[in-house]
Amino acid sequence: MVKKVIMKNLVCTGCAASIEKELVKQLGYVHSASFNFASQTMLLEVDEDYDEASAIEEIQNIVDSVESGVDVFPYEQRNTVKTKTFIKTYRYVLIGALIYVIGALFGHFEILRPRLNVLYWIGYMLLAHKIIHNAYLGLKRSDFFNENTLMFIATFAAMLIEKPYEAALVIVFYSIGEHLQHRAVEQSKNEISSLMDLHVDYANVIENGDVRIKDPMSVQVGDRLVVKKGEKIPADGVIVKGRSTFNTSALTGESKLREAEEGDYILSGNINVGEVIELKAEKEYSDSTIARIIDIIENATNKKAKTENFITRFARYYTPVVTALAFLIFLIPTLIQPAQAEEYIFRAAIFLVISCPCALVLSIPLSYFAGIGASAKEGILFKGSNYLDMLNDVDTIGIDKTGTLTHGNFEVAGFTSLKTLKLAASVEKYSNHPIASSIIEAYPGEMETFESIEEMAGMGIKASDETREILVGNRKLLEEHGIEGIEKKDAAGTNIFVAENGTYIGRVVVKDQIRDTSRSVMKRLKQKAHITMLTGDNEATASEVAYDVGNIGYAHNLMPEDKIHIFNALPSEGRKVYVGDGINDAPLIRNADVGIAMGEGSELAIDVADVIIMNNDLSLLEKAFHISKRTRRIVYQNITISLGVKFLFLLLAGFGATTMLMAIFADVGITLIAVLNALRLIYRRKKTYGENR
Repeated sequence: MVKKVIMKNLVCTGCAASIEKELVKQLGYVHSASFNFASQTMLLEVDEDYDEASAIEEIQNIVDSVESGVDVFPYEQRNTVKTKTFIKTYRYVLIGALIYVIGALFGHFEILRPRLNVLYWIGYMLLAHKIIHNAYLGLKRSDFFNENTLMFIATFAAMLIEKPYEAALVIVFYSIGEHLQHRAVEQSKNEISSLMDLHVDYANVIENGDVRIKDPMSVQVGDRLVVKKGEKIPADGVIVKGRSTFNTSALTGESKLREAEEGDYILSGNINVGEVIELKAEKEYSDSTIARIIDIIENATNKKAKTENFITRFARYYTPVVTALAFLIFLIPTLIQPAQAEEYIFRAAIFLVISCPCALVLSIPLSYFAGIGASAKEGILFKGSNYLDMLNDVDTIGIDKTGTLTHGNFEVAGFTSLKTLKLAASVEKYSNHPIASSIIEAYPGEMETFESIEEMAGMGIKASDETREILVGNRKLLEEHGIEGIEKKDAAGTNIFVAENGTYIGRVVVKDQIRDTSRSVMKRLKQKAHITMLTGDNEATASEVAYDVGNIGYAHNLMPEDKIHIFNALPSEGRKVYVGDGINDAPLIRNADVGIAMGEGSELAIDVADVIIMNNDLSLLEKAFHISKRTRRIVYQNITISLGVKFLFLLLAGFGATTMLMAIFADVGITLIAVLNALRLIYRRKKTYGENR
């Protein structure tokens, strides 16, 4: 069982890693823990007997033993719990700063100057109380190398060599930077939430003839719901009274309105912009489309990209190394020039301030989270930041035909005789396949009935009664039953062959319509990757569609297991993507490096997919590649800026060419620049996505 716990104000990666480790170590009912910085959520795999009330208290105690000032509360309370104000959080820092101001004023009086040192130490202890406390907690759990330890050593060294103002400036600016980092993370969450606009606040449930406002989580299957104009559908269901118009943009990313009436199935999250309707809930809120989408987005960054994992490993070794270098910067010159010991202590302190890896460890996960949020607004759901990153390396695309390149809306394009059509329709009425529906719709007359129906997977149907045996299906079905006289060449389209009592009667040809966006998207994607259409249709249909959408490659007459073999054999030097929508596509979607499902396809395909295109618009496939490319570019920019500036300042600090203010900029300033750069993914105008920039 998986549970989510909010840990607000936790932005220290080292602390998060320690908390993850301690939760598993100390709490027997927790089997794994993974913290999502961007959403401030700890994902816990727990036992079935997990008791949230007692667990939250135990988790808070563990968090407090690692990092102070972090608020822990249940995920369900994320929108209602109020956290501490700025004044309450930083009251000791403010009091300490005030003491420094008083000390500066007293400095004008000669008689008080000898006592100022004591005053400054009191001010320092108040200013640095959180850093000292967290450094102490780190020492207790044998974590000697973290950002709190670095800041404490640096500021304490400054106090020892009687540079109290420099020590105070570091702590004050560090506290301001920490607060701004919290605000930036919170703002990114709020911006992504407003972009997606997915949260459902309440549900109008009919109980004993009265309408009651209830929490969406309490909606049960079978409940009758009232949805008024301007309200969101709280749970997937069927309209049982009324008809209306719905804004589907929150789910699909497109502003086109949808008409729906009694008997139509409507998804949660869509907004009613027309008349009042009544809805029968077919799913609980937790199982509805809206809840699944929110869960996918908020948990997406738990599946980390390679770059994120690299930065986490880098930070683990980076901090001990720079601490050792700082010690050498003090030790070696001091052994040569003991009289300059204070100067070398100060250089080492500046070096430690510069070295904090906050810019990298905060901005990289935030960049991927922003990219995932921007994608979700467009109607593209990534189940992990690793899949968002993988799209940059794709050089081979496999794609299904029906329902992906085409609409999946079949129409009868021709038939051998009326008898052929009648027999085909009479047998196909026992199937729920879209092709069967099109044949039934094309025959206006009265159909025949049969006593025995046998469906043969991937081939067709055998129907029989006391006097007849009818076969309706593909060429393979008839050939296996020894039917002769079948046309040797298939017509363009899906060929449905009909035989009666061992004699070939004729065929019905069904065609599908190509999506409007398929041609333009395939032609552009061909410039970046090799594309192959994999279909169970005959060669005539496959070649016609493949040529029409941009002369892409194709393989035809494939069974589901054949698709996997053909796809695996496609040449590739990078990553492979497969795009499909049906139940028969699910194994291949799971098998691909990145499996992409069309949102209106089968639930199985959606469940196993790594990426979901909500509105079945293939232009979003191209858009996903562009967002992936832009996200990686911003990630690399942040790595270059953060490491480049830090290494430059560290080099200068080693030779004593930097000041404490410069060190603060190299730490806090660069962190904020990197965070703001990551947020550009959110603020980028929607219309520019998909452009090759």
